[in-house]
Amino acid sequence: MNRIEKITTEDPKKFYDYLNLNLKGLIAEEKDWLANLANASGLLYLLMDNINWAGFYLYKEEELILGPFQGKPACTRIEIGSGVCGTAANTFETQVVEDVNAFPGHIACDPDSQSEIVVPMIREGKLIGVLDIDSPIKNRFNEIDREYLEKFVEIILNHREIPLSY
Repeated sequence: MNRIEKITTEDPKKFYDYLNLNLKGLIAEEKDWLANLANASGLLYLLMDNINWAGFYLYKEEELILGPFQGKPACTRIEIGSGVCGTAANTFETQVVEDVNAFPGHIACDPDSQSEIVVPMIREGKLIGVLDIDSPIKNRFNEIDREYLEKFVEIILNHREIPLSY
């Protein structure tokens, strides 16, 4: 495995190209989807600035269950439709939340989190889970983050088959 180093750039697209290239290299030879999700969350936590949590919730038994992550201990189960993660899972749409305290029904797993982005993981029209990233800074995430983190999730979903239910 190549050494992954944090880069400094003012261009967010260059950053995300670097992030996604590293993800491809990191998961290229690994067949286990859970190991790849674990490394993907570690990569996000290592390279992204101003975040305090990065990880996955996986869809099982009609709810989201905590999966691989980096950061403080987190909520272990989230109902579909509840909070930012549950909303992304319910709508199949990425949620970019500038201020989590203003989001109706926000679930405060970490009171230090101020903004959040959640990308649903959808394959064959079915929910696999969500990618969740929190920041201690309001307005941390934007449309560029949305675009490139959706590509990040696509790379994971297209690499190896993640079970529709685990």
